[in-house]
This record gives sequence, C-alpha cells and structure tokens, in this order.
Amino acid sequence: MTENPWTFGADCGHLPGTDLTGWDVEAADGHIGTVAEHSDEAGDVHLVVDAGAWIFGKLLVPAGAVARFDARRRTLCLSLTKEQVKDAPQFLPDRDLADRQYREDVAAYYRMALDSCP
Repeated sequence: MTENPWTFGADCGHLPGTDLTGWDVEAADGHIGTVAEHSDEAGDVHLVVDAGAWIFGKLLVPAGAVARFDARRRTLCLSLTKEQVKDAPQFLPDRDLADRQYREDVAAYYRMALDSCP
C-alpha cells in the first residue's frame, strides 16, 4: 500500500480519469465483486465495491490497496485474499464516508492486511 492509502500506487497502472464503475474486482484468490462507485478526488481516492451475495454488502477500499489494473478486461486486482477482504470493516454509506474514525480504521486494516501478504 502506498504511504497515503487514499491514493493509487505509482506502479499499479491506473489511468487517471478512467471511470471504474462496473469494473470487476479480483482478490488474489478470486472474484469479490464490482465497483459500485469510486472517488478520484485527490487525497481521497477510494472504491465502493459491491460484493453482492458473497458478503451481503459493500466495502470501502482505499485506492492504495489496488495492486494492478487490466484495462482490457476492465478488472482491478488487489493483493489480498478473499478472506482478508471479507474481514475488512463493513461499509455503511449513510455514515462512513464522513466518519473520520471509520476511514482511519479502514486504512489501518488495509495496511495491516497488506503487510501480512507474502
């Protein structure tokens, strides 16, 4: 993860200005959902991933958790397993985007999870 979890890493292949809505999201061990929405606001780049029936909800994923993009397949890949993503803090849209503590908890969770990747 980049030093600032709310920005894409320099080597992930992100194309600025690309609408990621509808792109598939893959964990290291399989499909986890699709991008329901995203923010490209500088210093606050994140994805809201709709995991559908897999975890019955949505996840807020900081941009720094994205390992790479595949524009041809319209897929972005995380360096995490499905289990690590499943254990991330649940996204509650009515409150979470404005909740500073929640966002700090999300960033801390993804930092810890990525640090444990081989």
